[in-house]
Amino acid sequence: MKTATSPALARTALGLALGGAALLALAPLRAEPVVQAPAAALREQADAPRETAIFAGGCFWGVEGVMRHVKGVVATTAGYAGGDAATARYALVSTGTTGHAEAVRVVFDPRQVDYADLLRIYFSVITDPTQRDRQGPDEGTQYRSALFPQSAAQKRVAEAYIAQLGRAHLYPGPIVTRIEAAKGFYPAEAHHQNYLARNPDDPYIVINDQPKVAALRRLYPASWRG
Repeated sequence: MKTATSPALARTALGLALGGAALLALAPLRAEPVVQAPAAALREQADAPRETAIFAGGCFWGVEGVMRHVKGVVATTAGYAGGDAATARYALVSTGTTGHAEAVRVVFDPRQVDYADLLRIYFSVITDPTQRDRQGPDEGTQYRSALFPQSAAQKRVAEAYIAQLGRAHLYPGPIVTRIEAAKGFYPAEAHHQNYLARNPDDPYIVINDQPKVAALRRLYPASWRG
């Protein structure tokens, strides 16, 4: 998403220079394919009015941009997960050596949307679970597809759902999404927060992330919040 030598970023810059028609022509370069994943067979029984989940699936701009449109999501925060507090800074995370993934913390009301529903959306429109240590034009361990369950119940649901998706053979390759221990979550710098909504015309957003938001609305209208 943000390396000066990235071919995808170079094409994005060209699209910005040429205008909207060029951006439409570049649209096939968007990051991840869309599938309609099945509903999860195993769901957790949550009694609390609020629950937290953490998802990593490429650039956190797109992950957060989709999750903010899910009915029942109360708050989102872009940040870093998987590494230590001392290295939770964008310049360091971007080196791919910190153990961190760009991630999004999602606070949600399980009476409106539960963790299994969020997993379905994640695997349908947010991440390509067959890509290891990259998503679309972004490469490095910081862009890995990973889940950070915040409870034993979430871990069970995530494990069961990944196994269910594997049996369904929805994807052209094996699922490599990792389930990682929750070591901590560290909010990213202010300019990364709610980036998609604040920068809807950014060429990277237009090509890679707006199609994900559109897919959420198309595939899961009952879960859509404008």
